[in-house]
Amino acid sequence: MRWRVPVAVLTLGLCATAQAGDVVTTALEPITVTATRVDASAFDVPAAIDRVGLDAPALGASLAESLQSVPGVLARERQNYAQDTQIAIRGFGSRAAFGIRGLRLLLDGIPATQPDGQGQISHFNLASADRVEVLRGPFSTLYGNSSGGVIQLFTADAPAVPQLGLDAFASSEGDRRFSLLASGYGAILGYTDFRTEGYRDHSAAQRQSFNGKLAVPAGAGGRLTLLVNHLSAPDAEDPLGLTRQQFEADPHQTTAVATQFDTRKSTRQTQLGAIYEKDFGNLGAMRLLGYGGQRAIEQFLAIPVSAQASATASGGVVDLDSGYAGADLRWTHRSGPLTWVAGLAIDRLRQQRQGFENFIGSQTGVRGALRREEINTVSAFDQYLQLDWALTPRFSTLAGLRHSALRFDSQDRYLRSGNGDDSGRVRYEATTPVAGLLFKQSSAVHWHAAYGSGFETPTFAELAYRPDGAAGLNFALAPARARNGELGVKLRLPRDTGISAVLFRADTRDELVTASNRGGRATFANAARTRREGAELSLQSSLTPTLDLALAYTLLDARVREAYRNCTGQPCSSAQTLIARGSRLPGVAQGQWFSRLQYAPAPAWQLAAEFRYLDAVPVNDVNSEAAPSYGVFDVEASWRLPSVRLSLRIGNVLDEQYAGSVIVNEANGRYYEPAPGRSLLAGVELTL
Repeated sequence: MRWRVPVAVLTLGLCATAQAGDVVTTALEPITVTATRVDASAFDVPAAIDRVGLDAPALGASLAESLQSVPGVLARERQNYAQDTQIAIRGFGSRAAFGIRGLRLLLDGIPATQPDGQGQISHFNLASADRVEVLRGPFSTLYGNSSGGVIQLFTADAPAVPQLGLDAFASSEGDRRFSLLASGYGAILGYTDFRTEGYRDHSAAQRQSFNGKLAVPAGAGGRLTLLVNHLSAPDAEDPLGLTRQQFEADPHQTTAVATQFDTRKSTRQTQLGAIYEKDFGNLGAMRLLGYGGQRAIEQFLAIPVSAQASATASGGVVDLDSGYAGADLRWTHRSGPLTWVAGLAIDRLRQQRQGFENFIGSQTGVRGALRREEINTVSAFDQYLQLDWALTPRFSTLAGLRHSALRFDSQDRYLRSGNGDDSGRVRYEATTPVAGLLFKQSSAVHWHAAYGSGFETPTFAELAYRPDGAAGLNFALAPARARNGELGVKLRLPRDTGISAVLFRADTRDELVTASNRGGRATFANAARTRREGAELSLQSSLTPTLDLALAYTLLDARVREAYRNCTGQPCSSAQTLIARGSRLPGVAQGQWFSRLQYAPAPAWQLAAEFRYLDAVPVNDVNSEAAPSYGVFDVEASWRLPSVRLSLRIGNVLDEQYAGSVIVNEANGRYYEPAPGRSLLAGVELTL
């Protein structure tokens, strides 16, 4: 079975190419920029890249709703807004217990991934968004550290005629969203207020976000774009995960320690950006991006009081105040069949981290005594070059090279007896090449192959402590290195039909695993070789003038290639558990399916049905447990007039009980985060 599906995918591509011949189609391929950094059709790029529009009626609480149709992407709602959406691309990022790891995230070119590789998308405002682009495979390495894949959200451009849009959505699970969108005169402004009572106990949350873009001419051949973004998410309750027994008994419940310590997180972020673009004619074009922002987080954890007795414990309350800034300067030049892009990128993060006890006397869930204080900075300086060369009318190549240098510096300001000075600094460097070849068999059939290498540094959280208990950063940690290749075919057929089939493999060494977990400190080490290989298939087609079909399938076999020892449970003083060769990587499903059938019997009406299936997902390194496989069926209907759209969606029609996400390697065995049963979502959208 491991090889049958990839062979079937490739066979499908061969059969389709034989039938396609020199078919001429009038379908226009959407323009993307993430893979090449210049306007290009995804059909003409030797990379797996998808562009997803954001016009469908949805709750709009997170980007996960829009990523379901992208093969190779596993985006999972946690029903926990104190934690970010879980996203993995071809298995990269699946180990993240919180936040998003191993992927590069961008909003209008501004990184949402910190220089050390930790990212979040909670500030992505979907009300003002036009599209999201997802780049998978080797070419994602052109975005530097932690580039297992790239996800970039783009704010819409202002229309020529000023518009005002209002929409409101509410669900039977207590979710409510209100959005306001104003656009015109070169500006677009989006505001969203989202509130939820929570599907589970102790999971209420609210978010207010604002995103704005203003684009104006700036001299002859120049254009200036100003960006502003703000997020406020106070006191989002954290229901934590459930054990398998708790999950099966009552998925609505939370664990006792969640209410005992009132686990919750507050986030506030503001960022500004500016993009200046100027065309110098035959000399080329310049693009300069500058940005800066501030992000503050306060999080109350369920760390037992007894575990904080150790002199090295960091407490149970995390207080982070992060200032970040950066710039990206690039030059693009076109000369006949050759286009080259050269650029420099600088990113800097300065983070003040404090830890406090989560108790005062017998009262828990409050900020107590200081237990940790440090200033962490990480700076990244990258240089990149990429060439797009049309070798012949049928063959073209896209190649690139990026050099990254990162410096981590930690200044420990909490020195006590038994808690030494953990200050230190470390530097990482890597040069990551990639190359791809595109063969245009005909106007309807394009083949591509690509190969590249990438790397992923440890984050500050993983560098913080040494397994031997000595003071200072864990200088022994090395970046994980990956070799990444893919072979694919893209088809453009009549009836606006597009088919894409890809075979891929990524071999990684020096992945990070837990070396110890004791006294309130988790340490990490490099271990094992892993392999992620599989196939992706997607299809979009207008079967008839009123009937559209979208399919996406992913087969992913992600396994350990070399046995290693890991630390499991808590407390754990050393890595003693053997992880055997052939073990599946946790958080990764072997099979994933998405299908959507959309019927528009009249211009004003639209009916749709969706089906999603996910194979069982291992929840820990030893593969002792797995979240069961599931299939979910949704239906929706919408009625559109010139200035109003009404929509209704029934989610999980068959009331399937399943884990919407998992917390990988959760030390207490609370791996499972349940998804809602049958639910109803209704919305109204007005355009003035």
